[in-house]
Amino acid sequence: MKKTFFAIFLFSLTFFVFGQSGVIRSMSGQIELKHPGSSGYIAANVGDVVSEDTEVYAGLRSNAVIAVGSAVISVRPLTRLTLRQIRASAQEEQVDVNLRSGRVRVEVNPPAGTRTTMSVTSPSATASVRGTTFEFDTRVLRVEHGAVSFQGTRGYAVTVNAGAASTVTSNGAAAPPATVSESQAPPPPVGADTSSRPTADSHAVTSGVDRVNFPVNVDYPD
Repeated sequence: MKKTFFAIFLFSLTFFVFGQSGVIRSMSGQIELKHPGSSGYIAANVGDVVSEDTEVYAGLRSNAVIAVGSAVISVRPLTRLTLRQIRASAQEEQVDVNLRSGRVRVEVNPPAGTRTTMSVTSPSATASVRGTTFEFDTRVLRVEHGAVSFQGTRGYAVTVNAGAASTVTSNGAAAPPATVSESQAPPPPVGADTSSRPTADSHAVTSGVDRVNFPVNVDYPD
C-alpha cells in the first residue's frame, strides 16, 4: 500500500507544473522593469526578480542578462520585451518571450533528462527551440548552435540550423535558410557602445553570419 502511494506521489510530481521567475544576472546602462499591474517602469538592479508578464526595457547603450531556468536571455540596447509565460515541471520548462522591439540573444541548455521549450515571438515571426543558441531582432534570425523552427505571420515554418540565418520576407513568410561565412559579421545593435568590442565572457556573438541590417523598432517606455 505504501509503495503504491509513493509511486502515485512520484507520478503526480512529474506532471506538477509550477511557476518560475527570472533573475537579472548582470546589466549595464539603463534597464527598467514594469511589473504586472504596475502603471510605470522602475529602475532595475542586478539580482532583481523578473516574474511572468514583466516588461523589460533596455535603453541606449544598455544591456542585460536574464536567467530563466535553463535559458539565458541577453537583452541588447533599445529592446523592449515581456516574459509572457514561465512554467516548469519536473521534466520540462516552458519560456515564452514577446519581443516587441530590439534584439535578443538566447541560450538554452537544459540539464540531462529534462527539456526546455523556448519561444520568442515578435510582430513579424516566431522562433521556437528546445536547446540551442540564437539571435533574433524581430525579423532576422541567426542560429549559432542547434536548430530553430522559424515561422513568419504567413507560410510554413523553416528549420534554421547552426551557421545559417533566415529573415521575414515582404509577404510575411520566412525565407529559406542561408548558410553564411564567418568573415561576414552583423553590425552591432542600434544604440550599442562601439568604443570597445565585447568579449565571449560578456555573451558576445562570435560565430559568423551573413551581413544583414538588423532593423530595430525603437519603442520607448510610456
